Amino acid sequence: MNSEWSVIGAIAERRIQEAQERGDFDDLPGAGRPLHLEDMSHVPPELRMAYTILRNADCLPPELAERKEIQKLADLLESCGDERERVRQMERLRFLILRTRMRHNRSLPLEEHDAYYDRLLARLESGSKGAKPEK
Repeated sequence: MNSEWSVIGAIAERRIQEAQERGDFDDLPGAGRPLHLEDMSHVPPELRMAYTILRNADCLPPELAERKEIQKLADLLESCGDERERVRQMERLRFLILRTRMRHNRSLPLEEHDAYYDRLLARLESGSKGAKPEK
């Protein structure tokens, strides 16, 4: 570690210690509860800070936003009782999957070995029994 960073680290440690002594950290939300750290091992080390900042600002990468939208629609389909609405939402889901496929230039929008893909497929198959496409 170069000397500039060790000086900055020493200053930061001293200020943290002073804040602890003043009790600045005593009444923070979540005090005394375990931290829920997310596994970021799949993110390259040089991008982890950027991903953390984006996540904390409630900004999702496009791939995650698409996956979240597909999951939301699959949940809606599961609870949908009206067959016409179910067929309409299934068409919307097909469109989202096609759009994802085209955007990422993949043969499948989700990898077949992906557990999410298997759950989504099973949910759609169980929910679409008896659904007839509109003409």
